[in-house]
Amino acid sequence: MRRLQFLLLLVLPLLAAADAEPVLRTVTDAPGGVASDSSDELYCDGWRLSVETGNAGPWRAIPSRCLGFVRAYMEGERYASDSAVAAADSLAFAEQALALASREVGGARPAWVFDIDETLLSNAPYYAVNGWGSQEFNETSFDEWVDVAEAPALPSSLKLYKELQGLGIHIILLTGRSEFQRNVTQVNLSFAGYHSWEKLILRQSPDIGKTAVQYKSERRAALEAEGFKILGNSGDQWSDLLGLPMATRSFKLPNPMWSAAADVKRLVLLALDSKRSEEHLGVFLAIVLLQGPGARREFDNRSAATPWPLRSFNLVM
Repeated sequence: MRRLQFLLLLVLPLLAAADAEPVLRTVTDAPGGVASDSSDELYCDGWRLSVETGNAGPWRAIPSRCLGFVRAYMEGERYASDSAVAAADSLAFAEQALALASREVGGARPAWVFDIDETLLSNAPYYAVNGWGSQEFNETSFDEWVDVAEAPALPSSLKLYKELQGLGIHIILLTGRSEFQRNVTQVNLSFAGYHSWEKLILRQSPDIGKTAVQYKSERRAALEAEGFKILGNSGDQWSDLLGLPMATRSFKLPNPMWSAAADVKRLVLLALDSKRSEEHLGVFLAIVLLQGPGARREFDNRSAATPWPLRSFNLVM
């Protein structure tokens, strides 16, 4: 009898498992073949993940099949929700890190570094009339939008900003914008509700031609040399966060509209506008290294007076 009971104990779970739905399903190939709404949504959700994690590398524009997906993401609840989760995680860490920092000897001033565009300020009104990132980035039209100085705050970032100030953390704004945009940037920040920051750091003339990683890393090093301890760093691009020294912890905000390729083109246009021809070759080589082999490089003829090598070329490596 005991032997029969023992066998039943072994067999019954196997019979139940045979009738149950499998817990793990077979992973299918990426959506392909005839496009449909469901396959596009799956593909575009995966594409967005690849962009946010940096797996996609430099890219020029949103895939045409993903325009509706990105528009729905940016205009709907998901973008706001994703941003709010990042802000909540940031605040939770800040409270813990501040408590630990208070026990350290040395008196370093606790600081938090914020990027500006798509981190503190939302340029959604600009992108809404410019294809939500489906068009190649246009430096001229974007600068015209910046001059309007009416970009709204990202609500979750404004909330975090004020909460960090309430904790006594020094706020540092570190942006890829140029010094000539300081006034309109200050006006826009105030318009959006941001006040009482410790520093507003913009690109200076010596920063022209530097990658975002190099430029922002150098500025973080300078802040540490001034006696700041950078507890946190918030940005929508990995180039806002990477490079030494890094913050104690970095927080990547969502942004499926902007690519590293736009940062590359910004480097070139800054160099062209500077009219400092001795820097052009250095900028060109930096672009080649940043984008890597196989990338196609195209730059417009910004000025007929622009000297070699950036006057006009189309290079494939």
